[in-house]
Formats: sequence, structure tokens, C-alpha cells
Amino acid sequence: MMNFLVKTIANAGALAVAVWLLDKITLTGDSTGGKAVTLLLVALLFGLVNSLVKPVVKLLSLPLLILTLGLFTLVVNALMLLLTSWLADILDLGFHVEGFWTAVAGGLIISIVSWALDVVLPDKD
Repeated sequence: MMNFLVKTIANAGALAVAVWLLDKITLTGDSTGGKAVTLLLVALLFGLVNSLVKPVVKLLSLPLLILTLGLFTLVVNALMLLLTSWLADILDLGFHVEGFWTAVAGGLIISIVSWALDVVLPDKD
């Protein structure tokens, strides 16, 4: 349970960095606390999308992943971020990603920040 909480907070931190760096990824809320709660809910949603949908998409796109030597992973990450944005819009959370190329940049930022946080934060499993 502690590992799940740490991973969710790391996802929230990575999403916060992407929101901070890219103008077309927006997070809305009434106050700082409201934005923090929205960010945690979006991080939970993002983790759910990555754990349920991403493996299926990676399996179906395996030939493209092999052909591009793994660079197609950037496209898969962008699609997962766009799916999270779409689901957040349906759930009326204040998170939106505008456009595919913004999602590619956001996915790259989230991957780098998540990797850095995984190096720093201990993994108890």
C-alpha cells in the first residue's frame, strides 16, 4: 500500500512539472489545495490508465515498437496522456492536454521526472 501511495505522489509530481513547463497542459482549481487534490486525482487516473490500457496498446503496437527501436513508446505515452485528459474531462476534473504534440512533450517530461523520482524514492516491493 505504501508503494502505491509513493508511486501516486511521484505521478502527481511528474504531472505538476509537465503542467508547469507546458502552457497547453492546464490544471484548473479554485485554490492551491483544490489544484493539489485535482492533481492527485489525475495522478490516480493516469496510473489506472497506465496499468490497464498501456500494456494492451504496447502489445498491439509491438511491431512498430520493434521497427522504430522503441521510439514509438513516445507516441504510446502521448496517447495515454491524451486518454487521461479525455477521462478527466468526462469526470469533470480540471485537467486538459491540448493537442498531440503537446501530449508527446508532456509524456516525455513525465517519463523523465518519473524516472528521476523512481531513482530517488525507495521501492519496498
